[in-house]
Amino acid sequence: MRGSHLFQPNRALGYVSNHIPLNVRYIEQRRENIAVTCIGRSFHVYGCNSFRLIRASRIHDENITALAADGYLTYAAAGNVIYGWRSSVELRKVYRGHEAPVHLLLPFAKHLISVDESSLLKVWVASLAELYLEIPFAKDEFAVSAIVHPASYKNKILLGSAQGGLQLWNLKSGKLVHTFESFNSKVLQLVQAPAIDVIAIGLQSGRIVLLNIKYEQVVLEVHQDWGPVTGISFRTDGYSIMATGSSNGQIVFWDLEEKTIVSTLTAHDDSVTGIHFCANEPLLISSSPDNSLKMWIFDLPDGGARLLRYREGHAASPTCVRYHGASGRNLLSSGEDASLRIFNTVTETLNCSLGKASYNRKASKKAKKKSNDPFCMPAISYFTSETTRDKEWDSIAALHQGLVQVTTWSYDKRRMGELHLVPEAFQNRTRSDFSVTASCLCLSHCGNFVTIGYSSGHVERFNIQSGIHRASYGSPSAHKDYVRGLASDNLNQLIVSGAADGLLKFWHFKLPNTPLIATPIDTVDLTEPITLLRTHREGAMICAALDDFSVLLIDMDTRVVVRRFDGHRGMITDLCFSPDSRWLVTAAQDCTIKVWDIPSSYLIDHFRVAQMCTSLSMSPTSDFLATAHVDYRGINLWANKNLFSHITLRGLNPDLEPPLLDLPTTVCEEDGQGSHLPDTASTDVDELEDALEKINIEYQSPPQLSSALITMSELAASRWQNLLNLDVIKKRNRPRQAPKKPKSAPFFLPTVAGLDLEFDLSQSREASTGKDDATRSHILESKQVDLLTDFGKLLKGALVTDEYDKAIWHLMKLGPTMVDYEIRNLTPFDGGNGSLSVMGSFIRMIIYMLGRKREFELAQSYLSLFLKLHGRTVVENDELSVLLSDLEKAQSEGWSVLEDKLMYGLGVVSNLRNFSA
Repeated sequence: MRGSHLFQPNRALGYVSNHIPLNVRYIEQRRENIAVTCIGRSFHVYGCNSFRLIRASRIHDENITALAADGYLTYAAAGNVIYGWRSSVELRKVYRGHEAPVHLLLPFAKHLISVDESSLLKVWVASLAELYLEIPFAKDEFAVSAIVHPASYKNKILLGSAQGGLQLWNLKSGKLVHTFESFNSKVLQLVQAPAIDVIAIGLQSGRIVLLNIKYEQVVLEVHQDWGPVTGISFRTDGYSIMATGSSNGQIVFWDLEEKTIVSTLTAHDDSVTGIHFCANEPLLISSSPDNSLKMWIFDLPDGGARLLRYREGHAASPTCVRYHGASGRNLLSSGEDASLRIFNTVTETLNCSLGKASYNRKASKKAKKKSNDPFCMPAISYFTSETTRDKEWDSIAALHQGLVQVTTWSYDKRRMGELHLVPEAFQNRTRSDFSVTASCLCLSHCGNFVTIGYSSGHVERFNIQSGIHRASYGSPSAHKDYVRGLASDNLNQLIVSGAADGLLKFWHFKLPNTPLIATPIDTVDLTEPITLLRTHREGAMICAALDDFSVLLIDMDTRVVVRRFDGHRGMITDLCFSPDSRWLVTAAQDCTIKVWDIPSSYLIDHFRVAQMCTSLSMSPTSDFLATAHVDYRGINLWANKNLFSHITLRGLNPDLEPPLLDLPTTVCEEDGQGSHLPDTASTDVDELEDALEKINIEYQSPPQLSSALITMSELAASRWQNLLNLDVIKKRNRPRQAPKKPKSAPFFLPTVAGLDLEFDLSQSREASTGKDDATRSHILESKQVDLLTDFGKLLKGALVTDEYDKAIWHLMKLGPTMVDYEIRNLTPFDGGNGSLSVMGSFIRMIIYMLGRKREFELAQSYLSLFLKLHGRTVVENDELSVLLSDLEKAQSEGWSVLEDKLMYGLGVVSNLRNFSA
């Protein structure tokens, strides 16, 4: 089915990690550690030196259930299939054979070990993707839950089970070596300790056991009080420290020598699923399902850890998304985790968090070491922002689910403000006898006032700088029902309120000396309860979504309904205008997003997504549409195709079924298809590798695109541009002092003149023939008295063969000084070593170069130098002057082609300039 007319999936922001443990390894070529985290159906690769996202993998068919890596491939198990990736984007191997989802992976030398949820263990030959060994386990007796390769144990692996038992297996013989005593608790972690024969075992009961598997002796046993052991790692930089993760976000550091807890760290808001100490460095990397990746450094005076780097997104689904500022680069988003964040659409290094909403920020800072913050406020359901007063005071106001309080935030200072706005009439009341909540709000364009609507029907206005109450609209209240929406104009003249009673009321923003604004200017009855209000201040338009799933457009000046849009089959969740006020984009609970053309009142685009869109916002530059969806922690960007391609818009039937589109991924893709895996079920892996190699072949441009075109050479201009001015350059660069004779080297080989270093091995070749002076002939041959240079010899040979390519190539390799020397020595006069026939061959070479229309500027430069040096000789000798007519013809033909193109281009530019003037 076709996709969207106007939007195509671009990329997703805010995804960092999930419950799959991270994988860390050192890359020699990059000289840094890289961390691989899973984000669902793909994985991310981060460089640990800066936590910069290096690359994102392609999309798998199912969610990734296990990650592992060796020195060559990164292995990702998606369902019952394992994929081997090179550089995260090149699919090299596919391992098929499991019938249940794979949950454990372990690279083992040249093999790969995988365990599925039915406790079937398979050993693969990694390079061939062939099955080497298969070991089934009875799930009710030994359900494999952890796996490790003990250091120095050849061909052996240690398996842990959900029943608490351990087994040591020899994979070469396929036999059970030893069965260890059960721990009566599920084995969650098996990690090799720095000491040989010692394995760290983490149990669901919270016990951590260091077991010497050679003697089956417990070296150390400790217990953490924070729940199951979700991760274990050891420092290797000279300290006997073991770190263990827990299910409540705590990381515990144990002194193995003293057998005591050194310190604890509240690292995450959710379970710590992966921890890893970097080799020989005081650095710990941790990941969690709270969508964060953090690096901790141990440099505090007490030996504790502090946060060094981090990457994080929303720990729960975003509830509201809005662009902030006119640049279209910054996105504000609130989440169900009560946090407010800034996402930059250009670079993720500028992403930051404004923190979590708190009743008492100072008390929250003191309680941050606790697992649960008692001062944390409910999630932000809606917020609004203005840029006018960003630098002076708080510029963001936010609503919270179920609260009457409205909080303020500072975009410039990147933190929550001090104000909690509550009308005086609603203060000092307990929850048992008071259930009024703040339901909607809007900020004035000047950034000074925030107007708040309440579920009781009240509408109040506050000064956002001081928090002082400024006005109440209506007496005793603005509406008799739930206030659903508020809007204001650019000049602070009007306040518009809409409520569940279906009334849209227009109020004076402020009257002189009138603190109580009792009566509205005008009232419009929309006949249906209002769901929400959005406004386009520059266009003086208000959009009201109604409970009957329709959308109305009201002109703020005339206060009449000018457009009505019907087509959604569910409650409207959010809507926004395009910056030029021509489009209206709506999202509803029917999981559809529709685009309406306001001037024509037609539906011009619609599409459906798998999860309901809860919030959307159009970029001020119209390049992206940002959306947030249920159960998705990221923010999805959709590119506006109308900006970079011609699109013919036509009216659509709102009752038609919209096409289903996949949500964007982390990597930008074309045509909205996403970077999904190829159909490897029907494609052989070897054929796929061959196809990838063909795609990666570098394109090489041919020497000449067309014989009708003039082709220049690839030589630098310094190699030919100054040939006519070498005398002046030599005189200018003449040294002030006479050059000193260098000391003779103890041994050297003669070199051949040219830019490339080449040794003259002609003498060594004669010596290698084995002839001594007595046997060598002393009769001079004719070729030995030939005083021509190498270039002259090539020209002389071309007299017979008419092949000038070797002579041209030889001349192109020489520098300007040697080119001048070679052309000077073509003449037999004035001390030259050439001949008239060689000079004629040079002229024919120039004619050949002009005729094939290649190296055009070199031919012109060489010809200019030749005529400057030997022009009189050419004119005085009939043998050479005969060639001048052919030379003139070749020159005029080549120049006419170039001149026609230049004159045509100059004429077109001149006409366009005159037309525009």
